[in-house]
Amino acid sequence: MKVLIADDSAIYRTTLSRALQRWGYEVLIAQNGAEAWEMLAEPGAPALAVLDWVMPHMTGPEVCRRVRETLREPYTYILLLTGKNTKDEIVEGLEAGADDYVVKPFDEHELQVRLRAGKRIVDLQLDLLRARDELRERANKDLLTMLPNRPAIASALEQELSRCHRDRRTVGVILLDIDHFKKINDTFGHFAGDAVLRETAARLRGNMRPYDQIGRYGGEEFLVVLPNCDLEQAAMQAERMRYKLQGSTILVDGAELRVSASFGVTVSDGSERSPDIFVRVADEALYRAKADGRNCISTLTLEQSSQASIA
Repeated sequence: MKVLIADDSAIYRTTLSRALQRWGYEVLIAQNGAEAWEMLAEPGAPALAVLDWVMPHMTGPEVCRRVRETLREPYTYILLLTGKNTKDEIVEGLEAGADDYVVKPFDEHELQVRLRAGKRIVDLQLDLLRARDELRERANKDLLTMLPNRPAIASALEQELSRCHRDRRTVGVILLDIDHFKKINDTFGHFAGDAVLRETAARLRGNMRPYDQIGRYGGEEFLVVLPNCDLEQAAMQAERMRYKLQGSTILVDGAELRVSASFGVTVSDGSERSPDIFVRVADEALYRAKADGRNCISTLTLEQSSQASIA
């Protein structure tokens, strides 16, 4: 773990650096408070800092205060090294944002133990951040297909429509539905249905540009967001997906299942930013594709749809 040592005394910097390196820490050095603040504000900054109280440009407590006011995560554990040992002075340092202190001249064993305590706190905070990020990811993911779930892909569409409006460009929207999915479930069971959903998701995702987005929108429905696509380009992408799906069978429990899907395609030119409206337009186009016999594509603009009067 990296530790920042900030002290204007070359003797203390050398003594501290040798001790910390002996204990297995990676040591970074600052000669004054301003240098310490700059190093702590950088990406990948040390998680532990040992700051002298009295330094040029910024004192140790001033650095503490700046860190606590500005930096949130990951947490920086700060230990003040001070010749001040009255109660009021120690309280002042802790109120400034220091986590602990060691009085000069310091005892090496005491410093080592206090740094270990700081490392435990930093490690626990990193564990909490990882757990939080994992929970956020799980909250935004459909665990069967490992695609973004309905709220996540709807949010992605909303953000893309806002960019589309701001930058005056188009965005394609595709809503697709696996044909006769209920029959697959009824005939082969839900295990087979789950396998079809997973394989469909993989084939669709593998047939898209890196910056396109797809999510599971409903039971057997998927929503696709295509930045910088007009209606013709979005329809071509839908055709590639349709062809990829129906082109080969899916093997489930020894049975070869041929799967197809119906596609509804629309596009936004940036004039309307409501994601709900465009999903409804795509759904209207999808309904037409099903009425045309399934395993096909239907395109529809907002102006051509029943949503035109609402927008």
